[in-house]
Amino acid sequence: MLRFISLSVMMAICAVSARAQEDSLQRFHVLAPHLAHELVEATLQACEKDGFQVAVAVVDRFGVPQALLRNRFAGPHTPKTAIRKAYTAISFRSNTLDLIEPTQSGSPQSGARNIDHVLMLGGGLVIEAAGEMLGGLGISGAPSGEDDEACGQKGLDAIADKLPF
Repeated sequence: MLRFISLSVMMAICAVSARAQEDSLQRFHVLAPHLAHELVEATLQACEKDGFQVAVAVVDRFGVPQALLRNRFAGPHTPKTAIRKAYTAISFRSNTLDLIEPTQSGSPQSGARNIDHVLMLGGGLVIEAAGEMLGGLGISGAPSGEDDEACGQKGLDAIADKLPF
């Protein structure tokens, strides 16, 4: 009986150990720098075609900026705002337009507006492929968050066929 218990304990330890090793490394994908640049270019061009002077930023899945472009007539605040919108999108895994209402003052989630670097304004989009988050896209400078997001979606559509999976 003692041998059976010892054997059972050993098997359990080995199973837990194997599982721990399995979970100790994770694989993930991020946009290659040239594709991040292509995305900000396509988004900037889409906004300019619609008559908007904006800044466009791409951050990786960890919120670190990968690419940033600003129209020469966009306001001086727009680069930082675009980065914050992209950061917010990846932090909450949601387009920022979808976060405005649930985080309004008085709601249970209103405290999210006080998190450093978070900006609950439209114009932040999640960059996804095959169900995996690759990063965030932020646009700032169009007349509304809806306009920022529409330009961003056009940029994402322009590179969709270049995502490898």
